[in-house]
Amino acid sequence: MTNTPSSVFTRLGIPPALSWGYLGLLIFMTGVGVEAGYLSPYLEGLGIPASDVAMVFTVYGVTGAVAAWFAGALSDLWGPRRVMWLGLVAFAVTHVFFLTVAIPSEAYPLLLLGYGLRGLAFPLFAYAFLVWIAAVAPQRQMGSAMGWFWSAFSAGLPTLGSLTASLLIPHIGELGTLWAALGVVVVGGLVPLLLIREPTGSGRLAPAGESPMAGLVGSLTILCRNPRVGAGAVVRMLNTASQFGFLVMLPTWFVKEIGLSDAQWLRLLALMFATNIVTNLLFGMVGDKVGWRTTVAWFGGVGCTLSTLVLYYVPSAVGSQYALCVLVAVLYGATLSGYVPLSALMTAIAPTHKGQAMAALNLGAGASTFVGPLVVGLFLGPLGVGGVVWIFAGFHAISALLTLFLRTTAPDAASGSSTPAADSAVRLPQPLPAPAAGDGLVAAPAPKGL
Repeated sequence: MTNTPSSVFTRLGIPPALSWGYLGLLIFMTGVGVEAGYLSPYLEGLGIPASDVAMVFTVYGVTGAVAAWFAGALSDLWGPRRVMWLGLVAFAVTHVFFLTVAIPSEAYPLLLLGYGLRGLAFPLFAYAFLVWIAAVAPQRQMGSAMGWFWSAFSAGLPTLGSLTASLLIPHIGELGTLWAALGVVVVGGLVPLLLIREPTGSGRLAPAGESPMAGLVGSLTILCRNPRVGAGAVVRMLNTASQFGFLVMLPTWFVKEIGLSDAQWLRLLALMFATNIVTNLLFGMVGDKVGWRTTVAWFGGVGCTLSTLVLYYVPSAVGSQYALCVLVAVLYGATLSGYVPLSALMTAIAPTHKGQAMAALNLGAGASTFVGPLVVGLFLGPLGVGGVVWIFAGFHAISALLTLFLRTTAPDAASGSSTPAADSAVRLPQPLPAPAAGDGLVAAPAPKGL
C-alpha cells in the first residue's frame, strides 16, 4: 500500500497541514540570511567603526526581541496567519528603506534606524509560525515538529543564505545581493500564507473571554507567574547569544587573523549550519525519546560550552588549515541543535497557556539577537576575541544549570495528557493513544486557552 503524503509527513514528525509552512520558512529565512556572513564587514568597509557596527546589530536585536515577543502575544489574539502577513509586509517596507536611504547615506544614525526597523520584521513571520506549530502538532511529536522548524530556520539563516551570498556577490555585488534577498523573502513568505489551509492559525488562540490587554500583559506576567517559564526564556536567550555575537565578530577574525579568504569564510559558515540542519532533526527526535530536559541540558548546554571554546582555540593554533577550521565549526553547529527540544519543553511547562509560553520563549530568542552583539560591542575591545568567547562559553554553562530546574510536575489538566518527554519530576501515566494526525488538526483535545 502506497503511503499518502500526509502519512509520510506524520511519520517524519511534520504536521501535514503545515507542510507548506516549513518550505516557506526555509525560503523566507534564506532571504533573511543572505546578509549574515558579510553585512558586518560590508558596513565596516563604508567607514563605520567595528564597535559601531556591533551596535547596529545590537539595536537590530533589541527590536527583534520586541517583535519576537509580539509574535507570540499577537498570535494568541489574532491568530498566527495574520501575524505572519504583518511580518512579511514589514520586512518588505523596512528592507527597501534600509537599501534606498540608510546604506546610501553611509550615516551611522540612519543605519541604526534603518536596520533597527528591519529587526521588527522577520521575527513576526517566523515565530508566529512556531506558535502555529505549537497549537497544531501532537504532543507526542512536539519535539520532532519543533526540530523541523529549527532545521528550516537554520537552513535558511545563515546556511543557504550565506551560500547564496557567496554565489551572487561576485556577479552583482554586495548591494545587488541585498536586493535579490528581498525577492527571496517575498516568495518564501507567500508560500505558506497562500497555500496552508489549516484553520487553527486563522483564529485567535486565547480564551474567548480574555481581553486583548489581558492577553498581552499575561504573555509578560507568565515570566513571574510561572518561574520555570521565565527560566526557560533565559535559557533560550543564552542559547543563541553566541551565534549572533559570532556573526558580528568572526567574519573579520577568520579573514584577518586566521587567514581565510572571504569565500572560504562564507563556505565555512554555510557548512557550520548545514550540519545544524541535520542535527536539529536528530535532537528533536532524541528529545522525544530520552527527554527534552536531558537533551537541552547535556547536548545543548554542556555541548556548546565545550564547542564554543574549541571554535576559538583550534583555529588560533592551526591558522588557516581549512579542514580543521571547518571541523570545529561543524561541531559548534551540531551542539547548538541540542537546544531544539526547549520549544517543546516550554509547552509542557505551561500546557494551558501555550501561546503565552511561546511568547516568553520568543522573547528570549529575540533577546539573544541583541545580547550577542552587545557582548561583542562591550568586550571585544578590552578582552579581545578570546575573552568574548569565554563569556559565551559561560552563557552556555549557565543555560545547562538552569535547564536542570525546568521540570514538569503535573499532567496537562485540561487535556488529561502527560508529557513524559519533558523529564517530569514525577513519572506520570502514559497518554492515551492520540487520533491520527493526517488531517493536520491537533491530535488530542486542545487545552483550554488554545
